[in-house]
Amino acid sequence: MASERDVRARLQRAGQEHLLRFCAELAPGPRAALLAELGALEPEALREHCRRAAAACAHPPGPPPDLAARLRPLPPECVGSASRCDPEMRRLWEEEGFRQIALNKVAVLLLAGGQGTRLGVTYPKGMYQVGLPSQKTLYQLQAERIQRVEQLAGQRHGTRCTIPWYIMTSEFTLGPTAKFFKERDFFHLDPNNVIMFEQRMLPAVTFDGRAILEQKDKVAMAPDGNGGLYCALSDHQILEDMGRRGVEFVHVYCVDNILVRLADPVFIGFCVLRGADCGAKVVEKAYPEEPVGVVCQVDGVPQVVEYSEISPETAQLRGPDGSLLYNLGNICNHFFTRDFLQMVSSEFEPLLKPHVAVKKVPYVDEEGNPVKPIKPNGIKMEKFVFDVFQFAKSFVAFEVSREEEFSPLKNAASAARDNPATTRCALLTQHYRWALQAGAHFLDACGARLPEPPSLPGSREPPAICEISPLVSYSGEGLEKYLRGREFWSPLILDENQARALQP
Repeated sequence: MASERDVRARLQRAGQEHLLRFCAELAPGPRAALLAELGALEPEALREHCRRAAAACAHPPGPPPDLAARLRPLPPECVGSASRCDPEMRRLWEEEGFRQIALNKVAVLLLAGGQGTRLGVTYPKGMYQVGLPSQKTLYQLQAERIQRVEQLAGQRHGTRCTIPWYIMTSEFTLGPTAKFFKERDFFHLDPNNVIMFEQRMLPAVTFDGRAILEQKDKVAMAPDGNGGLYCALSDHQILEDMGRRGVEFVHVYCVDNILVRLADPVFIGFCVLRGADCGAKVVEKAYPEEPVGVVCQVDGVPQVVEYSEISPETAQLRGPDGSLLYNLGNICNHFFTRDFLQMVSSEFEPLLKPHVAVKKVPYVDEEGNPVKPIKPNGIKMEKFVFDVFQFAKSFVAFEVSREEEFSPLKNAASAARDNPATTRCALLTQHYRWALQAGAHFLDACGARLPEPPSLPGSREPPAICEISPLVSYSGEGLEKYLRGREFWSPLILDENQARALQP
């Protein structure tokens, strides 16, 4: 371990010697921990990180003045659609996706390094229950979808197959996540196929470029964003592990989408048959000002432009058919080839520009008193996973239905949207819709059949509660044999046991 003198010299080179201002009054244990933390920070990199954070924060917010002239929609030939395609073409995409899964060439990679701060919890977001009748967490729903799609691919191709599940955590989420999985027997997945690894942490920085001391013996650190994936892949030899397993295609997604379809065969097949090295699932924007990033082109290169960077006038533009010109909303749901990830990690990662997130960062004042700020006081620098689109040789976007595939859990119950109630409602509405499509009928308290609405908006609870286990159906398939022509009272919980009881 580096001595205090060595660490002090390194911090002087970085212009951050203030981080040791309480070192002399610390007990041996906390002092050693602080020196170890600071000794791991490379002086030149720390100095540049703090400089870039302050410089980036000083830039005026809003769209760059010349962006509108450089912006273009993606060319139509780069965009596919799950709903507006020829049914035969969709079948071919799905068959190709299942074929690649059956050949053990597909992995899923979960981005789970963030804390549940906005959700109002102190544990990883994947451990959250939104209040489903089954009380399943996000992690459990995702684990069961992996099992089901493995089963479907195996049945089609007469083989047993495995979809490895890589989970990128952070210093904050690794321990709780690993403990949670172990206590639940990895949700019946083989632990050897669930690979957890940590992303890097970066110091939070004041507006004038000084790293923040959170406690006398601890620097305020934050994960380096979901774009920290590319360094983490190298740090933990994840791509080498994929290579040993024969993985060629990787589905990367964010933890908070309750409707996410892991290793979606249709999406995988679309990307593979198009020869894409990089792809993004998108949803149509609900309205021009919706706060989602837009997948488009800038200077002829694909990328995601944040909603805050697009002027209101540009956001309102419409094409000849009346639809929004920039309507492909990014949902953090991506396809990559392993070769592309290798190229990004080894060559292009240093070219990714960090983004500024202004946050309320707890700190200690000059007297060593802890302070919880009431307004933003610091900068956290983050890289975004989608910033690598620009390096793709063949990029595609794949539009999917919001009602079927996107309902993120971001906020606490007090928020108006993207909260536990809206995500629960989205899943239960989807499952109710699946049940009706499979021929089920639901009864009210008096035994009369409930009317079957022609459409079910995702913004309100369905007329009856129906939850279908992912172990029974991945995307609504195969439900007819359990439900067709049958009548049910609410709630209907269609798990594996209930399915066996209903099977003819």
